[in-house]
Amino acid sequence: MIHVAAKVLLAPVIYAQAKRLRATARELPEPPGPREGVAGDGELALRLLVAGDSSAAGVGARAQDEALALPLARDLAQRLRGAVRWQLFAESGITSEGLLHKLMHGHVHPADVAVVVVGVNDITKEVPLQHALRKRGEIAAWLRTHAQVAHVVFPAAPDMDHFPALPQPLSWLAGKLSRRNNEAQARWAETQSGVSHVAMDGVTHRALFAEDGFHPAPALYARVRDRLAAHLHERVVPHLNAK
Repeated sequence: MIHVAAKVLLAPVIYAQAKRLRATARELPEPPGPREGVAGDGELALRLLVAGDSSAAGVGARAQDEALALPLARDLAQRLRGAVRWQLFAESGITSEGLLHKLMHGHVHPADVAVVVVGVNDITKEVPLQHALRKRGEIAAWLRTHAQVAHVVFPAAPDMDHFPALPQPLSWLAGKLSRRNNEAQARWAETQSGVSHVAMDGVTHRALFAEDGFHPAPALYARVRDRLAAHLHERVVPHLNAK
């Protein structure tokens, strides 16, 4: 494959850039705010779990109410015209395998659906793609067995060549790897029961990232939330209610 050959040829430059980025990157905190609660009023319409890495945790936002989990729960409560009980279970820097271990040793509330945000750290930490997908399958299986989750949504990783913090040619390679991850995850999800992949084509833009040039700013979180809420409302929840 072309990107493999290019990675070999450009390896000295790419690894030097990656090492420099790790040493100089600005680390933003996970935003303050609640990590569980009930959004909306009325009868309980849905139990939602958001789990994953720093983007699940809302890094790049100033507070949880402009990040991912809490506003997603509020959006779904409006769409479903009922209450949504939600929980955020996330940790910055975590890989798919790391999230599996965190779930297994944490206190996860029962949920109907889970949104699992992983992928970028698998790429940056050079986790083999098939290993990462296998661990995502184990995450889905664990959630079904231990948290009553009927459906697990895996959003696509962002196009990493849009990250302002990444210089060329590291940016080019990261973009190739993120799209490879997304294509493989989409194919894998089609073979799984109770699992779906949500594409994020056209969502990311270089102007929509936080000051670290790596995490979403609130405007990008809003775009991601809209895509996820529509997918859950239109394609997931109706099938839950039909059972």
